[in-house]
Amino acid sequence: MLGDPRTTRITGDATAAIYRRTEDVAAEQHPERHREGPVAEAYCWSNLTSGNGSRALWLLLLPFMVVNLAHWMRPSSQGSPRTVRLYGLVVRLVALSLTVLLTAAACEVALDLVAWQCAGTPGCSGQRSWLGFLSTRRDGWFSQPGRRLAVAAAVPAALVGLLWYLSNRTWSAYESQRPILQDASGRTEASSGASFGASSDVDVDVDEGVDEHGTEDAVEVPGPGVALVRPALGRPGFWYGRRLVARLRAAHTAAGFLTVAATVGTAAARYDRDPGSPVPEVIGALFRTGLVLCGLTVIAVVCHRGRSERRLDNRLDRALTTFLPGAALALLAASVVYAGWSRPDWVSSGTLPGEWAFRALTLGQGLLVVVLAAVALRLHRRRPEPRTTLRGLGGPAVAMLACALGGVMTGGVSQRVADWLDGPGTPGMGAGSAIVGPPVLLSWQASVIPVLLLLLLVPLTWLAVRTLRHARRMGPEIEAEYGEPCPDPGRTRRIARIRATAALTDSAPGILGLLSAATLLLGVGAVAGSWLTGRVPGLAMDDAGPFLESLAEAAQATGSWLIGFGAILFVTWGRRAYRDVAARRTIGILWDVGTFWPRAAHPFAPPCYAERAVPDLSSRMCAWTGSTRGRLVISGHSQGSVLAAAAVWQLPDTARHRVALLTYGSPIERLYGRWFPAYFGRVPLEGLRGSVHCWRNLWRATDPIGGPVRVDEGQGGHEVDLGPLRDPLVHGRTPEHPLPEPVLGHSDYQADPVFAVERAALLERLGPVVPHQTGARDAGADVQGSSGRSSG
Repeated sequence: MLGDPRTTRITGDATAAIYRRTEDVAAEQHPERHREGPVAEAYCWSNLTSGNGSRALWLLLLPFMVVNLAHWMRPSSQGSPRTVRLYGLVVRLVALSLTVLLTAAACEVALDLVAWQCAGTPGCSGQRSWLGFLSTRRDGWFSQPGRRLAVAAAVPAALVGLLWYLSNRTWSAYESQRPILQDASGRTEASSGASFGASSDVDVDVDEGVDEHGTEDAVEVPGPGVALVRPALGRPGFWYGRRLVARLRAAHTAAGFLTVAATVGTAAARYDRDPGSPVPEVIGALFRTGLVLCGLTVIAVVCHRGRSERRLDNRLDRALTTFLPGAALALLAASVVYAGWSRPDWVSSGTLPGEWAFRALTLGQGLLVVVLAAVALRLHRRRPEPRTTLRGLGGPAVAMLACALGGVMTGGVSQRVADWLDGPGTPGMGAGSAIVGPPVLLSWQASVIPVLLLLLLVPLTWLAVRTLRHARRMGPEIEAEYGEPCPDPGRTRRIARIRATAALTDSAPGILGLLSAATLLLGVGAVAGSWLTGRVPGLAMDDAGPFLESLAEAAQATGSWLIGFGAILFVTWGRRAYRDVAARRTIGILWDVGTFWPRAAHPFAPPCYAERAVPDLSSRMCAWTGSTRGRLVISGHSQGSVLAAAAVWQLPDTARHRVALLTYGSPIERLYGRWFPAYFGRVPLEGLRGSVHCWRNLWRATDPIGGPVRVDEGQGGHEVDLGPLRDPLVHGRTPEHPLPEPVLGHSDYQADPVFAVERAALLERLGPVVPHQTGARDAGADVQGSSGRSSG
């Protein structure tokens, strides 16, 4: 990052820190030694996303991370605080349903397939010695169905406890950094862990843009006599959502425990309705009443309110965060005792009464996504921005994708465990099966996956053909751009192909929209098919003719293997990342993209590194400019440019006007502005341009991630955007470049001579050295590379 093997850590720790070249450590004490150029500092935060091997397990939290992204994708708001709050509320309910779905999947495997079906079937339990103490063949104390369920409940309960522990632990490690404070006079107090510089590569997430008082996230562009209204990312409490995370963590933990309690206790309560049961039915009625009351409390807590960002909210609802999970855990313990009550005549047969629960979850998720789409459309129509993804429907589409990922993981694990327990048989197909298998709905959901993939073939093929045609048309334009007298046709075709492929990023929203719409419709079809027939697709089409029968069986078998392959892929990828540093760094880049935003919708999502990085950067910039009165250029590449912008927004006015911003390969507008318009849309970016002293953005046509920020469009100038930069620098061999120049794409912007020129120009535009400066004359931050490569 600094171009020198001799570096010294200035401030920070092993997780994230600021570095300088060793020869520049005492620059403030000897400014006369550094008059030829800026003093470079590098902020290295790669260990926040690609640290030790245990973080590979975060892949299992992917649906939670995706739904958290949907929370921040709402359209810009104007005059509609209630609609904004409704958007956040619906996303939080979708997130809650994913927690229930994950816990229900664990219950399906441990309680239904293993304890209820396999342990209750001599042919299945006899082949597995580890089930001997639960088997009905032994006729032991644990052979009764309720006691088997009570023992198996330890597995999903332990999973919920692990999620609670990880959420609490990662909060302390990543998100507990307090942002800098600003008093009424404009003076600032830098928080601990101060840092400066720029960053490397990453990407994003956020909650409601209004606080509990209903204030909107509008920004006014500064002008004569116009004061800047800070955007959402500049509010004091934006990067410190402790209270909301704690409240959601309590609610989701309670929801998980209640799901396990309902699975264990409902089966026993259903049996107790028979007159011959030795347990009074009133106990079951009291148990169900407790479940309903606690469940309603969980929903009320999730719906209560969103984030409060206009101030640092250090208060914790300790009574709620302690009582709610404790009450749910007490109900789980009560359900275990209740189910373990002796019922000598109780025999397990068929499946646990949970089919309706999976149907209700699937329908509820679909309904919530439809409501979310209606809310998003209303917000978009109030304040339309032409480049907003899917006309404001990006958030609902991503929420649907999160539900689909949750369904794939749920169905994949259930299908594979059922196939393993059933040996040579096929669960759900009747003859030759030792166990009944998972709920019918999961087989229907697996069967629609091949149909979904076939539907996607058409737009993907069209997109590939269009890209090839676009590359062919660019050939003469590229040759004219370089002005080569004897161009190399192969070289021209390669450059054109890279540029056309880089443009595919702008087509991603359309593909995602089609995928989400098809998933929603096919999901409704799967629920209807399972509800109307009550059988798996291979049996439901028995009387529909040989062709449809064969088609249904093929779809069921193919979907089952595909959904299982997806689950196995997650496990093997995580295992490889645990052992392989290179693979772990690749997964770290994925978290760069997905964990920029705070956990405002799902508390079990992977932690937000920006809640550590943004206060680090802001504190360092504020402290350095305040102590030296010097000039500062903060430069950021890729995701580092997003962190740099967020950190600049957090600065007080006195510090911000001493800062110049240099971004390159930046996704600020191309990805963030389109997908997160409320936070990086046209108005916030124009406000950012007006609040810093100067800003320059470099981009290439060969870059699939970075692009222009477009704040200059329609204003007759190009003050911010400079590009597209020539890539490669030359077409063929020249005396200055005797060897072929590579096509750099998203990397190595600093290798372009334009970079040094523009950085020097920004320093010059910042003005002369302040007369009363006490430290170094100027400072710059200069970083390149991805987060996977930037660990110091």
